[in-house]
Amino acid sequence: MRRKRPWFQRLLSPVIGRGRALAHDQAGATAIEFGILALPFFTIIFAIVETSMVFFAGQILDSAVNDASRRLRTREAQSAGETAADFRASICENLFGLFDCADTDKLRIKVSEVSAFSGARPTGPMACNADKTECTWTLVESYNAGQAASVLLVEAYYKWPTIVNLPGFDLANLPDGTRLLSAVRVFRNEP
Repeated sequence: MRRKRPWFQRLLSPVIGRGRALAHDQAGATAIEFGILALPFFTIIFAIVETSMVFFAGQILDSAVNDASRRLRTREAQSAGETAADFRASICENLFGLFDCADTDKLRIKVSEVSAFSGARPTGPMACNADKTECTWTLVESYNAGQAASVLLVEAYYKWPTIVNLPGFDLANLPDGTRLLSAVRVFRNEP
């Protein structure tokens, strides 16, 4: 003979049955696991993209300065009577629209003649206050294409905006959230 269950067991049996079924159900496990791993996963993805863009921008700037400097080295720019604005335009046309060339607060260019290769030292382009909360340009833009066989120092600096500024991963090295990219060339003009 079967013994009758107490009334509270009969009342709770549907709830207990559903609870057991829910404990063995794994339909939402993937969503929960994704929720746990989404933040580190997307952080790594964004870090890879940001790092790639900074290196890509640095290479583009370096290549543009190299190409524009070649016109100085071969004395083609001097014979054509190029000015500082022409030299800036020569660099900017090789930046493929990735850089804001019109803003002189972002792109600074200096072409100077130095006495010898040993004296070719890039100037510090920026100065920061003691607590490094504000930096200002100290590089004065100038353009001196030099004469035949003179040694030239070409400097270009750009404040590249960073997109991903996460704790523990921040490529910005300036207080305004930008990264200072630089390209420098030292060469002797052809005679």
